[in-house]
Amino acid sequence: MGSGIKKTKQVFLDAARQVFAKLGVTGATMNDIAEASKKGRRTLYTYFKSKEEVYYALVEQEMNLIVDKLAAVAAKKDIAANDKLLEFIFTHLECMRDLVQRNGTLRADFFSDIKTIEMLRRPIDQKEVRMLKSILKEGENQGLFAVADFDVAANIALYAMKGLEVPYTRQKLAHTMNDHKKEIAYFLVNGFSRNPSVNVNKATEDYSLQK
Repeated sequence: MGSGIKKTKQVFLDAARQVFAKLGVTGATMNDIAEASKKGRRTLYTYFKSKEEVYYALVEQEMNLIVDKLAAVAAKKDIAANDKLLEFIFTHLECMRDLVQRNGTLRADFFSDIKTIEMLRRPIDQKEVRMLKSILKEGENQGLFAVADFDVAANIALYAMKGLEVPYTRQKLAHTMNDHKKEIAYFLVNGFSRNPSVNVNKATEDYSLQK
């Protein structure tokens, strides 16, 4: 894609961000986006077939910004894997909070239209899982983690982070979590620890017997 095309497409995305923030995705029209961009509707339809396509492109762009920040954490060389995992988790949560709070495009949908958001996030989730696997493998090589299945462990870590997004974004947990990072680190990382304090196999057996 040429630089001129990229620039024009970005103009439309920037205009859509403003329109969606003001009118909501449901209330906005392609004509509203075209007028806000000061470009013609015909030009807009050259790049996007519908306002939904504009919205999807905008969400993807926002999510890719988060992936870039997480990739920078995952690529750090001078940090132990357990510290890197904790930094990765809080970077994820803080990026999601900042994205939703500053962006009217996502604010309503993030809390109500989970199905659409999850669909749009799927490619991003896959990238996060790969980064988490990399961190977990580093931890095992450093003698910090003992992971039986890296795919399963990485997905569990991702689901744990996603489960905290809404309360963290709504500020219900943000201050508490930041005040208690050591305790949270112990809780999240202990599951991968080479010397966990809980006998997971015994606990699973006991639970199965109770059922």
